[in-house]
Amino acid sequence: MDRTLPARERFRRALAGEPGLDRLPVWEWATWWSLTLDAWRAQGLPADADGPEVKRRFGLDLDLQWWFPSFGASVELPIEDERGYEAIQPALHPDPPWIDPAFVRRAAIEEAAGTAVVWVTVEGFFWWPRVLLGIERHLYAFYDQPSLLRRIIAEHAEFAVRCLRAACRALRPDFVTLAEDMSYNHGPMLSRRQFEEFLAPAYRRVMEVLRPHGIPLLVDTDGEPTLLLPWLKEVGVAGVLPLERQAGCDIDRLQAEHPDLVFVGHFDKMALRRGLRDAEEEFRRLLPAMRRGRFLPSMDHQTPPDVDLETYRGYVELFREYATKAAADGPPG
Repeated sequence: MDRTLPARERFRRALAGEPGLDRLPVWEWATWWSLTLDAWRAQGLPADADGPEVKRRFGLDLDLQWWFPSFGASVELPIEDERGYEAIQPALHPDPPWIDPAFVRRAAIEEAAGTAVVWVTVEGFFWWPRVLLGIERHLYAFYDQPSLLRRIIAEHAEFAVRCLRAACRALRPDFVTLAEDMSYNHGPMLSRRQFEEFLAPAYRRVMEVLRPHGIPLLVDTDGEPTLLLPWLKEVGVAGVLPLERQAGCDIDRLQAEHPDLVFVGHFDKMALRRGLRDAEEEFRRLLPAMRRGRFLPSMDHQTPPDVDLETYRGYVELFREYATKAAADGPPG
């Protein structure tokens, strides 16, 4: 590679598994906990630095996330039944979707210059009913209130469609994520039948918007996603994140079984709590997967607050070193 790629071009080519990169993206998909930023500000990070500015200060590739809010006003949650759902309808799903003009102006400038990745997040179709119903009632609703669950999901799917159409009119998102958190450390929290009956129609509806634009859809599953992957592929999903190490995810096995999927994350956040020696060991573990392509390493969730500022800076330096090494070495022999 004889030139440094713009951040957006590098990211899009890495996402597509294309060769010839100067390095892999040095990217953090998850914004930091407020407790982490508070600790770093006490250690010297400027108090007025916002999310993108913090990323630039660390030397990370810049990304701008556009998260559409699903509430137009505050409501009392959880609800219990269809009557409760009807009562909060006026506060749900702003129409048209709320758009921050300042964000769009900045994103359009960065996008046109190729200096930032722009991505959109919408609350997913497992996540959203859980927000309204609460964890326990949501899981029982698959059996006890299926018509209510179908209605909630169908109406949220139409809101997601409005959001994505608005985003595609304003910008050209590089990818879209659905926030789902539907796995734990032993696998998904619903069956394949439930996924097909309740969630798959909404996923297909979203893909009707994204497919003509060539925008990949990634799903934030949390936990261990192995059983979910065939279900997600069937409805057009291009990849998953964050592949939490503590849940037992195995990137080498996932890549072998699903070479057509994109995987994001999988750097064990707990390694940074133990220091930079363990962080480098973690990058060595990930290097073969980084070389294979369609894997964008990143923290497997937010950086813990007890990781100090200098350790995180050292992590970013190691990240850049191994991102460059993975691109230079090519596929393992």
